[in-house]
Formats: sequence, C-alpha cells, structure tokens
Amino acid sequence: MTRPLIDRRRLLWLGGTAGIAAFMPFARAVADPAAVAPVQYLCNALIQIMRLGARTSFWQRLNVLTPAVDAAFDLERILQVSVGLGWPTTPANQQAALRVAFRTYTIAKYVNSFDSYSGQRFVVSPVTRSLSNGDQVVDTQIISSSGESHRLDYVMHRGPQGWKAVDVLEDGTISQVAVQRSDFRQILQSGGAPALVASLQQKTQDLSRGA
Repeated sequence: MTRPLIDRRRLLWLGGTAGIAAFMPFARAVADPAAVAPVQYLCNALIQIMRLGARTSFWQRLNVLTPAVDAAFDLERILQVSVGLGWPTTPANQQAALRVAFRTYTIAKYVNSFDSYSGQRFVVSPVTRSLSNGDQVVDTQIISSSGESHRLDYVMHRGPQGWKAVDVLEDGTISQVAVQRSDFRQILQSGGAPALVASLQQKTQDLSRGA
C-alpha cells in the first residue's frame, strides 16, 4: 500500500486564537514578507528533517527543527488559548511546566509527522490573505513526487516579536487550535494542569516511539 503523503490525523494538533479564524471573511492583500518568512523557514526546516529521516535520531531531528518552530509560532499565546479561562489562575510553577511540556510536544508532533523524504516539496504562497482583525493567512501546500497535495494555512498575528502563527487551518477550514482546546479541556477538568503536563509528556514519548 502506498503511504499517504501525511497522516492527517497526526496534523490535528495545534490550537490558536480561536477556531473562528476559518470563518472570518478573507480579502486579498499584498503580502507582508515578514509574515511569509517564518512559514518559509519552517517549511525549509521540515524538508531538512525529512531528508535526515531514520538515519538521524528522533531527538536530533527535534533539535534541528526547534529554532524554526520557535520562530514560526507564538507558542505562549497558543498555549494560553488552548488552556482557556483557567490560565490566569494556574500557579506559576504549573504554568512553567506547561510551557516546557507543550513546546516539546508541539515540536515532537512535527518530527513524528514529517519523518521521511521521497521527493516532497512545499509551496508557500507569496501573497497572503487578510482577516478582519488584521491577521494574515499564509497558504502552503506540501506536494508529493506523484503530485498529491495537502493544504495547511497558517494564521499569522503580528505581536511584539513580529509575525508568528497562532493557528493552522487544515484544508483551509479545520482549526487545529479548536481541536486542541477541546482535548485540553477534558484533561484539565479531570486533573488540572498537572494532569495536562503528564499527558503532554506521555504523548511526546509516544511520538518519539520511546527514543
């Protein structure tokens, strides 16, 4: 059986400023190169770790990808939105533990999903789409050597550190932030922040296949 271009179930991970992003009106806009550049950097790094593949350990590939993920995503904002209204009242030490566990888990998801290379390439649109709140959407496709494509759109928000992604839309509509927030809510309701930290750590180990 031919392996899928990417296992789409493994891409439903992220969560961001609101799962309503996919339903906001779009308008064509001249791209701000600063909004596109972090996504291009991420895509280039993904190709790099795909080329490294199984001959390089999971954790080595994670270290290679880490700078690109840090540059492309506003992980602090994504984490706070995913945790929801309980974030401000979460003790500082638990917030710190969540930041570490969430960052590692986020990068591990990408390493696990993009783990081999067989001629794939990314196409990053040089023209962004504007949302009514001022955010911009960067359209990307990953295309296999056979021509099969899969679409991922990055919702970019300009903050103090420049343009960073606050959500990823699979096939242009499915908010990965909304999916993640729903998952987190169930864990937080049953065991609070410590349970979420433990869950993220276990998922990271599972993604690394015990490496």
